[in-house]
Amino acid sequence: MLEKALVGSKRYWTWIFFLLGVVGIGFITYLQQFKLGLGITGLSRDVSWGLYIGQFTFLVGVAASAVMLVIPYYLHDFKKFSKIVILGEFLAVSAVTMCILFIFVDMGQPMRIMNVMLHPTPNSVMFWDSVVLGGYLGLNIIIGWATLHADKKGTMPAAWVKPLIYLSIPWAVSIHTVTAFLYAGLPGRHFWLSAIMAARFLASAFAGGPALLIILALIVRKFTKFDPGKEAIQAIGKIVTYAMIANVFFLLLEIFTAAYSTIPGHTHPFKYLYFGLEGHARLVPLMWTSSILAIVSLVLLIFPAIRRNESMLALACISLFVSLWIDKGFGLIIGGFVPNMFEKVTEYWPTLPETIITISVWAVGFLVLTILYKVAVSVREETAGVELEH
Repeated sequence: MLEKALVGSKRYWTWIFFLLGVVGIGFITYLQQFKLGLGITGLSRDVSWGLYIGQFTFLVGVAASAVMLVIPYYLHDFKKFSKIVILGEFLAVSAVTMCILFIFVDMGQPMRIMNVMLHPTPNSVMFWDSVVLGGYLGLNIIIGWATLHADKKGTMPAAWVKPLIYLSIPWAVSIHTVTAFLYAGLPGRHFWLSAIMAARFLASAFAGGPALLIILALIVRKFTKFDPGKEAIQAIGKIVTYAMIANVFFLLLEIFTAAYSTIPGHTHPFKYLYFGLEGHARLVPLMWTSSILAIVSLVLLIFPAIRRNESMLALACISLFVSLWIDKGFGLIIGGFVPNMFEKVTEYWPTLPETIITISVWAVGFLVLTILYKVAVSVREETAGVELEH
């Protein structure tokens, strides 16, 4: 079925070559980083995780969100998701691919990643994170491809696919839970030392990922003949609404605990992010932008009459996605390092090479997503054509 990705309009190929060009620029920049080391990034001794790991953390949530379609469709026979579920599964493939690449570029010596497989350490959370990520990528590739192949033949998926589908449900939850444990298990970082860190991760995942899927579904419907279904998009909109409410609630719980306890280790990161600390306030505009966008998205999503308008729904999803990207893909990671163990503030900001490499990894993800969506849409259009003839 991959041959379907080799046939497309001028607009399709322009997009493909644009992405390839961005990837090429990023690869050349990465070669510079490989030669000179992570010193060309904004990372330092005090802030050892930055934009790369922030994107990894955010995209794990995007990948995990596919389960919000799998559960209703496969467990509860929610037929409205029959067309859109494949888009969710392929979005998960793209997101996990980017997650792995962001870990790769964050390592000073990426060849050492082989040590995870050659010298497994089950007592390490990072070891389990690599296991669940690799496993989830494989599950979604197999499930998505097998389901699509069955659609092309006009038959039901093979019986062996169903156990994999059921396995993918707890696996999706595990990838974000294990990632949350990477942070929540560090006693020296009070900002992350929270029992609800995993719950916050899941709530943001089930809001941000489906929001991106809605945006992609609307784009697919506009530029192709494939319609994922208006009812399916509206149903996902409800999921996004409830998940975002939970995400904001969990964040407010963290803020209350920090503010009411007045324990410096908990209050200082929040002060740095939202008000500045010791004259350092580089992230303050970003974090308030995230908060404003979160409020805007909730106002647009909570009222059904507004949410049913697809233009307003798209605006709400874009606002929500950007809000969560700032909060989780940037603020959450940097906030954990400020102040450092000696109560000193070391600010971080990504350098130009770091930004270019990050954009190129996103370009790889969109390239994978475009190819997979092109195949999926082509198969579904063929299937719909055959059904109309009969």
